[in-house]
Amino acid sequence: MLTNPCPTRYSDTAGEANLVIDLMFLYYRLRELNRHSIHPNSHLSSDHAPLSIIIPIDEEIVYTSKSSIPQKSKQETTFVEEVISNFKNLDMSNIANMEKLEHIVNQLEVIIDQA
Repeated sequence: MLTNPCPTRYSDTAGEANLVIDLMFLYYRLRELNRHSIHPNSHLSSDHAPLSIIIPIDEEIVYTSKSSIPQKSKQETTFVEEVISNFKNLDMSNIANMEKLEHIVNQLEVIIDQA
C-alpha cells in the first residue's frame, strides 16, 4: 500500500524516468506502524528520497528474578551432578539429518530450561 505514491529514486539522466524502488517491510495490519512517509522534497543531492516511519515506544516494566545456589553447598553439588548426568544421557551417536539434530537441540534446550 503506497502512503504517498511518488518516486523514491530520482534519475540524474535526462529523459530517464524516476522510480519507486525503495521498500519498507512493515506488519500489514498493525495500525501503530501504519504511519510511514516518503519525503520527495528532501532528497537534496542524493538520488533517493528519504523514507521514514514513526515507531511508537511504550514504557514497559519488565519483571526479572535471579536464582542462585550457595557456592560449595550440597545443593550446588547436586545441581552440577544432575546437569552433567542429563548431558551424558543425550544420545548424539546417530545425528544423520536435520530432523535428528533438531531433536537433540530441543532436548538440550529442555535440560537447560530445567536447570
